[in-house]
Amino acid sequence: MKVRKIFAALALTLALFSTISIPAFAASYETWNQIVDEMEVIADESYEIYLSGDAQAAKNKVDEAYFGYYEKLGFEKTVMAYISGNRAATVEYQFSYVKKAMTSQSPKEEVRASLDELVKLLREDANQLDGKEESAVGVFLASLLIITREGFEAIIIVGAIIAYLVKSGNQDKTRAVYWGSLIALGASVIMAFILNSLTAASGANQEIIEGVTMLIAVVVLFYVSNWMVSKAEVEAWTGYIEGKVQSSLTKGSVFSLAFAAFLAVFREGAETILFYQALLAGTQTYFNMVWLGLGIGCALLVVIYLVIRFMSIKLPLKPFFLGTSILLFVMSISFVGSGIKELQEGNMIGVTPVSGIASIDILGIYPTMETLIPQAILLLLTIATFVIQIRKWRLARAVAAANGSDHLPKAD
Repeated sequence: MKVRKIFAALALTLALFSTISIPAFAASYETWNQIVDEMEVIADESYEIYLSGDAQAAKNKVDEAYFGYYEKLGFEKTVMAYISGNRAATVEYQFSYVKKAMTSQSPKEEVRASLDELVKLLREDANQLDGKEESAVGVFLASLLIITREGFEAIIIVGAIIAYLVKSGNQDKTRAVYWGSLIALGASVIMAFILNSLTAASGANQEIIEGVTMLIAVVVLFYVSNWMVSKAEVEAWTGYIEGKVQSSLTKGSVFSLAFAAFLAVFREGAETILFYQALLAGTQTYFNMVWLGLGIGCALLVVIYLVIRFMSIKLPLKPFFLGTSILLFVMSISFVGSGIKELQEGNMIGVTPVSGIASIDILGIYPTMETLIPQAILLLLTIATFVIQIRKWRLARAVAAANGSDHLPKAD
């Protein structure tokens, strides 16, 4: 099964699902400022409730603005498509800061200032979006950005795993990874439908599901990357035979690789579908540009995959294995930040701001203690993993030298 078939399936599932439960922005509102007007009223109501002494009810009102307007009506996704992911993260955290101020029973002036800052950010984004005259190029670029941004993380993970299997002489095992990716596409459609339904009932559930999925992906990616680097160290020095690694992967190892590919695609797939729903609902004329951007974006992802797949064959064995492991470690650290951020938005985890750090959405870096501390811990575990593997490598080399092994290779 070729990767082209996977992306053809992705395009088909997006096309089929785009007709289901599309947000009613175009039918209900003429401008994004109209949405902000209603959100501002809710913010004022929240403040009045806070003054009455019911902080929990006030926070529920803030959630009503976030889940019922900012997310449900596609405001967040439109900001990410036309402005930036970092900007959307800034606004999302401002919602959290407002609720944190209410929880800690902050003075009314601080709560009012926090609400005013939120409305200011929303108004700035609405003005920018409303000021953009819809154009074929604008819709095309938004569509292209969505599929390339959302698909990039998945394709580099899948590409790295496939390249690893081919490089290690296990090309026959790649079918499992392709199947894992294809199954993830189907699961993404189902999950997108579920998330749409949950948004209508309780938007927090959507954030929690997405956050838990990302954290599961972190565990799997960390395990797979650690497994890869250990294989690189051991096989590079003790199983190196005539310049090729003759490895035999167990069923459990193949499942882990396929599951990692599944989670990578599944993590991005459902969200990508929801992004395109919002984009289709927001455009008035240029629906064809949405599909053109999607098609070209899929083609670009195929090119990225092919570069990873074939260029890696030319790399020396040990640097390739280590590089692949580092890549998956980095992705796991990124997923930790993104997963915890989703749980914060779902009110499962608190928010403690850290000044002086800007959001870097693509790397999963956000200015809160709750996201940065786990990332720092995972980074330390990553460093420890490499230190342990280096020591094993040195020990294996020393043993091989002492035994006068003929299979001791030269350093790559």
